Amino acid sequence: MKKITALVPVRKGSVRVRNKNIKAFANTTLLEHKIEQLLGVELVDNVIVSSDCPHMLAVAESMGAETHIRDEYFASGDATNSEFFRNLAASIDGEHFMYSPVTCPMISRGTYYDCIVEYNRADVENLVTAANVKHHLWLNGKPLNYEIDKSPNSQDLPDIFMITYGVCLISKEDMIKYANVVTENPTFKVLDEVESIDIDTEYDFMVAEMVYKKLNNLTH
Repeated sequence: MKKITALVPVRKGSVRVRNKNIKAFANTTLLEHKIEQLLGVELVDNVIVSSDCPHMLAVAESMGAETHIRDEYFASGDATNSEFFRNLAASIDGEHFMYSPVTCPMISRGTYYDCIVEYNRADVENLVTAANVKHHLWLNGKPLNYEIDKSPNSQDLPDIFMITYGVCLISKEDMIKYANVVTENPTFKVLDEVESIDIDTEYDFMVAEMVYKKLNNLTH
């Protein structure tokens, strides 16, 4: 089996949801929830939290995760995603990484396990979670996935996959080469609507917290 290092990227502040990584989320925080999840996944060898925030790094250490102090530039809005991905991979020891953002809180330990098992297949070089988008889409002023005079029911639309980034398994070598967590030949692990929840806005945060409470029988 490949040795898997889970990477949890978090930074100070947030553009759209203030301090979302450490903001109260049900009975925990997004950061604490993700660390607890990953430490309990059988095939994860170690968990590393990468941050520019001393408080978040201290939380990670207190929970038993390893830490990586992120350079200020790569935690800023000035750095592109590609710059961030390449620097993160180059800065951390390990052969295979599982990029695991805290903003996807509904992914189960079982799904992490299944993703790692699939990633260990000889024919899989890169595994990425995705959602199958069944909507009538337009691009540049015209339909993207259907003909205007032959509009199908949504369930009959062609498969178009939206990468959710909830789980991205990739070798260190490829993450540096592509400056990304997705290669030219990804294998998609399609998740349901709940596990595909990704928190980008206050509305996303509210919905995710409501679903989390419901599934965990929490009343407050």
